Formats: sequence, C-alpha cells, structure tokens
Amino acid sequence: MPGMTVPEGGEPFRLQAGVAIVRHWRLEDAPELAVEANDRRVSRNLRDRFPHPYRLADAEKFLAMSTSMSPQTNFAIEVDGRIAGGIGYILHDDIERAGAEVGYWLGVPFWGRGIGTAAVRAITAYAFAAHPELERLFAVPFLSNPASARVLEKAGYRLEGIMRRSAIKDGRVLDQWMYALLRDEVT
Repeated sequence: MPGMTVPEGGEPFRLQAGVAIVRHWRLEDAPELAVEANDRRVSRNLRDRFPHPYRLADAEKFLAMSTSMSPQTNFAIEVDGRIAGGIGYILHDDIERAGAEVGYWLGVPFWGRGIGTAAVRAITAYAFAAHPELERLFAVPFLSNPASARVLEKAGYRLEGIMRRSAIKDGRVLDQWMYALLRDEVT
C-alpha cells in the first residue's frame, strides 16, 4: 500500500489517521474506554457482544483479550490524547481466509468530524499490508445506520448489496448493507 509500513516488533504501533491516531489498546485505557463506550447511541449500532451499559469491568475484560491477541487486530482510536473509539478486523479461516470483516465505533463527542473515515482508511491499508493473503475487507452496517455507510463510502468501500433480514438487534430483525473493498481497489 502506498506510504504504508507495518511497524516492526520493537516499534510502537501508530497509524496516523487525520486528526486521530490508531494504536494498540493498553490496559490503562479502561476508564476512558468505559466512558466513551457507555452510550446507548453507540451500542445500538454494534454487535450484541458490545454491551450496554458498558462498565469498567467490560472495558477491562475487552482490553485483557485485545492486548493478548496474536496478531492484534483490535485497535484504539485516539484524538488529542483521548480515547475516541475503537476499530479492528476479524480474520477468517478456511475458504473465507481471503477476507476480513472490519468494524469500528466512535464515542458521540467524536461523531461528524471525519475521524471514522480516516481510521477506516488507515486500518484498511494496514490490514492489507500486514496480511498478504487478504484479498477483501468488508463491513456490514445496519440499514438503520446510514452514517456508517457514509464512512465506508468515503473510505472507498463499495456497496455490494443488501443482506435482507440478516441480523437481530434489540429484538428486531434488521437488514444489513454489504460493503467491501478489494486489495487492488486501494488507492
């Protein structure tokens, strides 16, 4: 990827993403993570494994898991030294090992500032550089979350279709968009 280098073992992991930095999570991020994640406006657009309310114990459990992953694929989004949200990707295996699912969220004070788009661009370039086997990154936001669709479109992802009645959230059956970006489409 143009201008993208994968941090070496001893270097701190930092991806510049506009006004934000994408970096590895740290255990000491727990208090800030719990504050930004504990908003129903955030959790209503995410998978059920992202709890609401989001307590300090939830943050500590998530950070323990994330910091022990190998490879690490969950990252903090930091703005002005504060936790603004999270971003990551899920590697697949078997016949689907050519793709990974991207997910992201921002705390409400950070919405509407281009941070999500910049972070998605940065993590997309990183994932393709770090995992040469990947041919495709994809995301599946709910149709009820057009802001997330705009983030993906601005980051270069293409709408491939609608997955009808593909998810259940808060007791409601929902449609999801399927957005994807192929390795050779990254500019």
